[in-house]
Amino acid sequence: MSEIKNLLEQFEFYAKNPRKQLDKYLGEGKKAVGVFPYYAPEEIIYAGGMVPMGVWGGTGPIEKAKEYFPTFYYSMALRCLEMALDGTLDGLSAAMLTTLDDTLRPLSQNYKVSAGRKIPMVFLNHGQHRKEEFGKVYNAKIFTKAKEELESICDVKITDENLKKAFEVYNENRALKREFIKLAATHPQTIKASDRSNVLKSAYFMLKDEHNVILKQLNEELKAIPEEDWDGSRVVTSGIITDNPALLEVFDNYKIAIVADDVAHESRGLKIDIDMSIEDPMLALADQFARMDEDPILYDPDIWKRPEYVVNLAIDNDADGCLLFMMNFNDTEEMEYPSLKQAFEKEGIPLIKMGYDQQMEDFGQVKTQLETFNEMVQLNRM
Repeated sequence: MSEIKNLLEQFEFYAKNPRKQLDKYLGEGKKAVGVFPYYAPEEIIYAGGMVPMGVWGGTGPIEKAKEYFPTFYYSMALRCLEMALDGTLDGLSAAMLTTLDDTLRPLSQNYKVSAGRKIPMVFLNHGQHRKEEFGKVYNAKIFTKAKEELESICDVKITDENLKKAFEVYNENRALKREFIKLAATHPQTIKASDRSNVLKSAYFMLKDEHNVILKQLNEELKAIPEEDWDGSRVVTSGIITDNPALLEVFDNYKIAIVADDVAHESRGLKIDIDMSIEDPMLALADQFARMDEDPILYDPDIWKRPEYVVNLAIDNDADGCLLFMMNFNDTEEMEYPSLKQAFEKEGIPLIKMGYDQQMEDFGQVKTQLETFNEMVQLNRM
């Protein structure tokens, strides 16, 4: 158990100190590129010998970004731009931005005319008709253009051989994370909600081969100890991001075990590996994107596919319910809520909706909802 504690402390350090991580890599002579949400192919960055650094907003003041957005805008987008403007991201050679979410389209353009002067933007305009052959060809061209822009901006060469090596490293990282998520669900006493978040979040600020080494160690240590009983609540979480320290403290204090998640910042991007049999690396990336589903920001004509997926996450993982964290002023999530609610009601599984903002510090309302939820769970078990 001491070795598990030591490994968890390492993950916590990496998760909570992205600036120290960036400075360490820069001190080693490496170049770093910021990777904004969602589904940016960071393997291209890694293949160029550079460090992908995740940029997913976070807690902190929002002042400069208010000059470009209304104050009520989606907090993660506001905070991402703020970080680029206030010096938090200084040292990055470039930043990769996408437009998959309606709220990200203005972010990319506002970034271009503000922070883009200091940290050049690599822009990805994914095609949403991604499954058809013409969509794969289009997205392959988008990824090729991003590769060429990175080569020009960062003065690097990104070869097909290095791309395929990157794919192997990233496929391994996704597999190890999927394994860890299952192990965390069977060891809820050892892996608290905050520990689980730190392990997954730390990967955004580490080279994936380095993350693989210690995550593999942690997984082996967890497999060596018995599965653990749990008298708290078992939940599936859903939303964009749930890494707020104050929220995770509430989870830990109220004995909430996360047995699976449908969170963009955590599991949504881990489900699909790159097909190593596809010869053209850019088509391989496009094929991976084509096979990604069950995400509200991705087009799918089957509107019930995603609600069924989230409900089945709860059923398959023996969850007591789903905690849905809806980021304030995010239209995509708000529009999909009715279909999620209907699907969970049909199965008789509790779905608890909670308003969420990255700047939140007081989770009093969440505590009240969790108290009610825990009481309901205990009654159901009697």
